[in-house]
Amino acid sequence: LANPHFGTVISESGSAYTWAENAHEFRLTPWHNDSVSDTSGEAFYLRDEERGHFWSPMPLPSRGATPYVTRHGFGYTVFEHAERGIRSEVWVYVATDASIKFTVLKVRNESGRSRRLSATGYAEWVLGDLRPKTTMHVITEIDANSGALFARNPYNTEFPDRTAFFDVDEATRTVSGDRTEFLGRNGRLASPAAMTRLRLSGRVGAALDPCAAIQVPFELAGGQEREIVFRLGVGQDAEDAGNLVRRFRGSAAARGALETVWQYWQH
Repeated sequence: LANPHFGTVISESGSAYTWAENAHEFRLTPWHNDSVSDTSGEAFYLRDEERGHFWSPMPLPSRGATPYVTRHGFGYTVFEHAERGIRSEVWVYVATDASIKFTVLKVRNESGRSRRLSATGYAEWVLGDLRPKTTMHVITEIDANSGALFARNPYNTEFPDRTAFFDVDEATRTVSGDRTEFLGRNGRLASPAAMTRLRLSGRVGAALDPCAAIQVPFELAGGQEREIVFRLGVGQDAEDAGNLVRRFRGSAAARGALETVWQYWQH
């Protein structure tokens, strides 16, 4: 790890879990410890807004129709895929000097015509060791200053003030903090109910089955490329979380963090 205080574990299929400060006691997202099913509490989706067809830019949880290429490097992983004329490249890495994880989604339209698409990022909150113990205590909100999704677990005696966040660069977005809404009744990440709806509800608060979901609609002309940067992280408190959100916004900040990762491993 390039960052001893914050890290993520990711498989060749894209399943991941993320932790802060203590990999057992303060998990941001679930650790399932099942290498066979390779389940995850983090997921990403692309959707054709005209046809309703959706798929993941990683092999899991919603595998597309064509093959994927996964490349693990020192401190980063890349997933490459093309589906119905939409080529995607996803870079996943953690900053060396801050508690923040980047998922950089690069999408290129090679279909020869204009396309209406959306990108959706999803994370199930734990904010402790085991999700069944923490779910009822996690409170989600939309930060008024930054627009990021915040989550806190005030009942965690070891980490009571920690504020986790999920954010994306795009200003045009819909969000949800309700896992039940996102997945649907008895739903699965392979085919969540949210992928059958036009937008996310904006529902956040206490007494929910907590998650963080952000959906970004966008258009691509033929040959056009777009980069969408999702960030998952945690601050010492709400003020620190807001500062992290602002500090690492934008493609330049994400690229700078990746170059620092490369420099660390080369050294």
